[in-house]
Amino acid sequence: MTLLSVPIIDLSPYFSGTAAGRAEVARKVDEACRSIGFLVITNHGISPELIERVSTLSRRFFELPLAEKRKVDRPREDAVRGYSAVGEEGLSYSLEEEAPGDLKESFSTGPSNVPDDEYHRGPAAGPHFEPNSWPDIPGFREACEAYFEAMSDLARSLMRIFALSLELPEYFFDDKINEHISMFRVLSYPPQKEAPLPGQLRAGAHSDYGSLTIVLPDDKGLQVRNKAGEWVDVPLIPGGLVVNIADLMMQWTNDQWVSTLHRVVNPPFEAASTNRRQSLVFFHQPNYDAMVECLRSCLAPGEKPKYAPISSGDHLMSKFVKQTTFGGTKAAA
Repeated sequence: MTLLSVPIIDLSPYFSGTAAGRAEVARKVDEACRSIGFLVITNHGISPELIERVSTLSRRFFELPLAEKRKVDRPREDAVRGYSAVGEEGLSYSLEEEAPGDLKESFSTGPSNVPDDEYHRGPAAGPHFEPNSWPDIPGFREACEAYFEAMSDLARSLMRIFALSLELPEYFFDDKINEHISMFRVLSYPPQKEAPLPGQLRAGAHSDYGSLTIVLPDDKGLQVRNKAGEWVDVPLIPGGLVVNIADLMMQWTNDQWVSTLHRVVNPPFEAASTNRRQSLVFFHQPNYDAMVECLRSCLAPGEKPKYAPISSGDHLMSKFVKQTTFGGTKAAA
């Protein structure tokens, strides 16, 4: 059956440990990933107190004057860290489609407490373990680091569910994500005091880049394009987290699972001037040297892989630089 809307999946049968429960969760996840690439998960184990703490402190950061936020600006076009202002990124450019800059601002962090060794600091690591920059807000750093760790644990569990869904050993992906180069971004969508430009959205249509994404939105606006070509709303469920698979998981499965286009639309005109939206987004990305190539369980007899093998790090770099340079036009200007 092809799902045309985003399903809600209770993870408690997986965490309870019964074989039947784990198998049923894996079956539902497989159906969601094949049909629409999105699901909403409940009973995921993330502390509501931690979520509230990160959300509150993040709002405090975005309420700062622009000059204060600029003190932790993104250091380079290829460094996924720090602050990015409204209009400074265009997600549609990751798909090589032109559009005005997105109506959002963001604050991004990566792994903390990174070892000072060749793997993490040598030339091969590139910018993937770039140090984080922190604003002078008491408790903000500690809250973000705790959230990053909690999301890392949840993503590992989700990758194990993915493995079961794909008829692989449950821990198949563990050694490919044990040094993951994931990113935690808080996205703020400010009130719109002026009408958007033609084609300008809070976040333009795009697919995500890595293995999976875990999102906590605080308002409506996130939409997914289903296989019927319709844009459908992602349900906003109290206590739920939105999960979508991303490009590398689609390549791993030889397109059996879909990395779906999604966007964040503008609020209705009558509400736009006062509507502020915020999302906590964890972009899970495998180890930079993890090679992504077609899984044997996803290749039918006589079928060929649709994608050449690529490392997780190279794939991320190519996508993110397009996003931050507007397809290279900014750098060329």
